[in-house]
Amino acid sequence: MSLLDVKSFAMGEWIAPDADARTFENAVTGETLGRAGNGSLDVQGMLDYARQTGGPALRAMTFHDRARMLKALGAHLKGHRQALYDLSFASGGTQNDHMIDVDGGIGTLLVFASKGRREMPDAHVYLDGEVEQLSRSGTFLGQHIATPLKGVAVHINAFNFPVWGMLEKLAPTLLAGVPAIVKPATATCYVTELAVKIMLDSGILPAGALQLVAGGLGDMLDRLTCQDVVGFTGSADTAFKLRSSPHILRNSIRFVAEQDSLNASILGPDAVPGTPEFDLFVKEVQREMTAKAGQKCTAIRRILAPQAQVDAVIEALSARLAKTVIGDPRAEGTRMGALVSNSQKRDVLEKARIIGQEAERVFGDPESFEVQGADADKGAFLPPMLFHCANPDTAERIHDTEAFGPVSTVMGYRDLDHAIALVNRGEGSLVASVITHDPEVAREVALGAGAFHGRLYFNNRDSMKESTGHGAPLPHMVHGGPGRAGGGEELGGVRGVMHYMQRTAIQGSPDILTAIGRKWVPGATETPAPAHPFTRSFHDLQIGETIHTEPRKITLEDIEHFAEFTGDTFYAHMDEEAAKRNPFFPGRVAHGYLLLSFAAGLFIDPDEGPVLANTGLDTLRFMKPVQAGDSMKVRLTVKHKTPRNDDYGEVRWHVTLTNQADELIAEYDLLTMNAYQA
Repeated sequence: MSLLDVKSFAMGEWIAPDADARTFENAVTGETLGRAGNGSLDVQGMLDYARQTGGPALRAMTFHDRARMLKALGAHLKGHRQALYDLSFASGGTQNDHMIDVDGGIGTLLVFASKGRREMPDAHVYLDGEVEQLSRSGTFLGQHIATPLKGVAVHINAFNFPVWGMLEKLAPTLLAGVPAIVKPATATCYVTELAVKIMLDSGILPAGALQLVAGGLGDMLDRLTCQDVVGFTGSADTAFKLRSSPHILRNSIRFVAEQDSLNASILGPDAVPGTPEFDLFVKEVQREMTAKAGQKCTAIRRILAPQAQVDAVIEALSARLAKTVIGDPRAEGTRMGALVSNSQKRDVLEKARIIGQEAERVFGDPESFEVQGADADKGAFLPPMLFHCANPDTAERIHDTEAFGPVSTVMGYRDLDHAIALVNRGEGSLVASVITHDPEVAREVALGAGAFHGRLYFNNRDSMKESTGHGAPLPHMVHGGPGRAGGGEELGGVRGVMHYMQRTAIQGSPDILTAIGRKWVPGATETPAPAHPFTRSFHDLQIGETIHTEPRKITLEDIEHFAEFTGDTFYAHMDEEAAKRNPFFPGRVAHGYLLLSFAAGLFIDPDEGPVLANTGLDTLRFMKPVQAGDSMKVRLTVKHKTPRNDDYGEVRWHVTLTNQADELIAEYDLLTMNAYQA
């Protein structure tokens, strides 16, 4: 079989490996599979191409444009995922492992596409937080905004997820409007190369948005600027070496790291044998030890159980592990394939030897185990190995040594405080899980261990059918952790996008803030509506377009009729003396919802038109009570517009209610869906 030549994609061209190329092996057979790397890559040219070609093209697009681009990429990859599955078998994983990688990556693209459309504006500036009033009368205001960095993101990815690991970084990067240079781990770069080729061949990405380095980066990191970002996944030692580079430190270059993690799972004190929680705990641990042959950054490395349940956990877990069929990942019935390489196998065995100095191996003998359909001596196969540490308080290495494979250690705890102390001994992890049906146990762990973990996963009989599992980072939630885990945060929806944007505080008048953010700010110039705004299509409406209604007088009959009709006979509306005793009211007052109803009657145009539906109110506040005899009028202003699909978009209207003295009595945002065509 001929060797695979994995190419780099630089400045619009595919570049073959040269004499400096590194080789990689087939994890199942141990034979050399291919080579990757080119020592003469023009890394400065790649950076310039990304900054000068990819960056401007992406920044010319709005957030919604880029979100639609991500959705199209996800759909295109989905149509080609079988080719990615087939190629991935050489990495040692099973079909289920490939689905985690490939489908997980595609799903991440689609989630960021959705969040980009739902939570970010169809604009070039992201507004971060609310307007801050910096002066008494409101003529000088502040607002935080975020805009794309004018550099490039260099993504250095690990071997275990050649597709998902790339796409989890690429999705928020592209949504932010920043081009990326992807450098996969050599061991599985051939899978990443195919995924990149599929995306580039689609024609969806603008030129310069995505480049690929197969092999080494050369001195690329020494050529970065303050506008660039390094996203890293890998070992703590490599992360330290890269992020402590004088050039990285001197230029304050953003370095987002996800590294070693001694993740743990706690069996709650209430989860005794025979409960659904006990069975769930054993199932989750077994899955985390064997999925991807334990080569997951989120895999469970430390298993904490009440001291009285340790033997039961070992027995039940060993029984499940004994059913794990190890072998050729293509073979029917195989449940766990090989590690990614024999080098990785040797590393795991060495780490297991270190763990064995403080713990007894109670399941899994690396010298004697069965492999189905493959040669155990040539392929990178290992059995699941379960250790038991009888003295976790005095042990050191089980709390600082990660065997990145199917290895985990059981230890007992005396009480919940002891469990929290042990789980925190990892000095920072990506995730810790707690299997319990007791909400107070969950609360104690959250308070006691939250500071040491990027994610806390709680599961029990109520959520087990729909939960995604201890080891499944979701694009909606942050993925990272403090201390040993690297201190970074990836994913997390818009939080992940912010890694590739600059937050800037802007200060100025309401008109200035409105112009920058494309969102009307109270106090900014109002534009008289040329016709009733409810008769105008989504595209015709302009930010700041305003109508002022005629006043309406509120009568005692109105208040009493509303109370009788709705059943809201709260004393402040019906009992003069009781209302006067209330510190907020001068006497009987109108219902707040009566005022909202009258407001709608004042600004509504009743005829069929482009307004399709009222979908809600935001930020409703009542400022001043209204009594019988007072009058009210309404100001309705187009505040913001957001396209939602091909037919209609959301209009956010700023609504203020004032009384006969022009005092503000209520304020809110009204949301409507408006057709693009009147």
